[in-house]
Amino acid sequence: MAETTIVHHLERHAAQRGGRAALHDKVTGTWRTTSWREYNKATRDIGKAMIASGLGKGDVVTILGANRPEWVIAALGAMRIGAVSAGVYTTCSAEEIGYIVEHSESPILVLETLEQLGRVLEVWDTVPTLKQVVMMQGAGEHDDPRVASWEDFIAAGAAVEDSELDARLAGLTGDQVADFIYTSGTTGPPKAVMLTHENLEWTGSVLGGTVNMGPDDVALSYLPLSHIAEQTASIIMPLIFGYEVHFCHDGLQLADYLKEVRPTTFFGVPRVWERFEAGVKGQLAEATGAKAKIAAAAQDVGKKYIAEMNAGRTPSKVLDVQFKAADKVVFSKIHTALGLDRCRLFVSGAAPIPASSLEFFSSIGITVTELYGQSEDSGPTTTNLPGANRFGTVGRAVPGVEVKIADDGEILVRGKNVFAGYYKNQAATDETLIDGWLHSGDLGEFDSDGYLSIIGRKKDIIITSGGKNIAPQNIEEALAGIDIVGTPVVVGEKQRFLVALLTLEPEAAGRFADEHGLDKATMHESDVVRKHIEAAITKDVNPLMARVEHVRNFIVLPNEFTTAGGELTPTFKVKRNVVNEMYADQIAAVYEAGQVL
Repeated sequence: MAETTIVHHLERHAAQRGGRAALHDKVTGTWRTTSWREYNKATRDIGKAMIASGLGKGDVVTILGANRPEWVIAALGAMRIGAVSAGVYTTCSAEEIGYIVEHSESPILVLETLEQLGRVLEVWDTVPTLKQVVMMQGAGEHDDPRVASWEDFIAAGAAVEDSELDARLAGLTGDQVADFIYTSGTTGPPKAVMLTHENLEWTGSVLGGTVNMGPDDVALSYLPLSHIAEQTASIIMPLIFGYEVHFCHDGLQLADYLKEVRPTTFFGVPRVWERFEAGVKGQLAEATGAKAKIAAAAQDVGKKYIAEMNAGRTPSKVLDVQFKAADKVVFSKIHTALGLDRCRLFVSGAAPIPASSLEFFSSIGITVTELYGQSEDSGPTTTNLPGANRFGTVGRAVPGVEVKIADDGEILVRGKNVFAGYYKNQAATDETLIDGWLHSGDLGEFDSDGYLSIIGRKKDIIITSGGKNIAPQNIEEALAGIDIVGTPVVVGEKQRFLVALLTLEPEAAGRFADEHGLDKATMHESDVVRKHIEAAITKDVNPLMARVEHVRNFIVLPNEFTTAGGELTPTFKVKRNVVNEMYADQIAAVYEAGQVL
C-alpha cells in the first residue's frame, strides 16, 4: 500500500463525511460551499485534465491567484497524479513570474485574472516550457489558443479513466516531491524548496496534533497560499483533521471576513497582529472616567491570569473569578469586535513579533503563541503552546524534531519535516543540508527549559567599523514596540554607530497626529514626533541593549514599507539590501548629522 499523503486524507473525508462542508468562498460575492465529496471530485477532475494534457510524474504546475478553492484544487490535482505544485505570489512582476515558470520548467500555469494573464503574455515567448495557461472560474474569455477556461480544461480530461487516475495516486511514495515553495528572495533570486509528500503529511499531522485540531474547527485563509505557513493552515492540516476553511479573497477585507467567519483558529504574521493591537489601543484610549478605570483593571487581571496559564499553572480561585468578570465586561466585547470571539488558538509566525505585543494581547484576554520555522523544514521548528508559552521566545522543539545550536550560534534542525533540497541548485543544497542537518541561517539560544530565542540572521549581522558583530533583530523588535513606529530597520555596516530607519504605524500615528494637532501628511518631519520617539528610544530601547547596540540617531520616513514599493517580500519580511539601496541618501544624511542619543 502506498504511503499516506494529504490526498489520501482527502479521499478518506470524501468517503466518510462526503456531504459535510469543507470549503467556503465569496469569489462570486455571496458565500458558496464546497462539500468534501465535491472537493475530492474537483481534484480528481483536474487531475484527469492534467493527465490528458500530458503532465507526467515530477512535472510542475504553477499557480498564481488569490485565496480561493481553485488554487487549492489545482495544487492537489497536481499532487495526486505525481506532479508538483508551485505557487507564485500575486505581487510578482511579469519578469518574476517568468523566472519561476522557467526555473520550474512548468508546462501549465493556472491564473485567476486577465490582468495576470497580461503579465504572463509579456514574457511567454521567453519561457519555452510553458505550453498552456488555465484560467480560474469567472476570469473572462481570451482568444489566445494557448489559454483555456477552467471548464474547457476540465472537459478535456473527461476521457481519462478513473483507473489511470487511481493508479497515479497508488503509486505515490513519501519521498516523492509534492510541492515547491519559492523563497521570498530577500538575498537574491528565489530558490525552489522541494517538499515531499512525507514532509507535508508528517508535519501537518504532528503540528495539528499538538494543538488538538479537529473537524469542528474553522479557519480563515487570507495570507498568500504560495507560502508554506498558509498552505499548512489552509490545505495540509484541514485535509488531515477535516476542518472547514473559509477563503478571504481580498486581504484588505480581512476585518470584515473575520466578523463573518468567526474562526476557531487564527494564524497571523506580526504585521497583522500589530494592526489589531493599534486598533484596540485606539478604542481603549477613547474610554474615559469609570469605563477607563474598569478597562485598566481588566487588563491588569488579564496579564496576571494569562501569565499563570502560560506557565502551566492553575490560576487561583480569586483570579479565575476576576478573569471571568473581566471577560464578561471587557474582553468579550473586544473579541467580538475583532471577529475572534470563537477563537481558541491564536498563533503568530513567519517573522518576529515584539514581546510587548504579546503582553498587550494577554491584557485583553488573548493568548498568542509564537512559532518559528522556515520553508526548508515545512514550516515549524519550534512552537509555543497554550500552557507552555514563554513570551520573547519561539517555544520548544516540535515533537519528533531535533534542534540544536552549532558552535557559531546557528540553529540546526533534523527530522521528517526537513526538505529534500533546492530544485536545480545543488550548491545551495550542499551548503544548507549537511549530514542530515538543516542549517537554518538563523542564530539562536536555548534557555534552561528548552525554549528557543532567535538572535538574528547570520547574513543580517552588522559589522561596525570597530569590528563589533551586531544582530539587528532584537533592536528592531524593541523599536517596533514604540507606539507610533511601524517597521524599523537598523543599519550600521562599517560605521562607528547604529542608526535606524523608521516608518510610522498608520492608525497609531493618525491618533497621535490628532492629539497633537499635526498634519498627518507631514508629521514625519515634526519635532513633536521626533522628541516622542527620542524619549522612547532613550527610556525603552537603548537600556535593553549593550552600549555598542544603542541606536544613536534615526530618521522617520514619509511612507510605509510595502511589497509594491519593493521594500517587503510578499510575506512582509524586510529586504535589507533593497532598503539600504533605496534609502542610501537618507542613511547618509543621518550619519552626517552624527550621534544625538
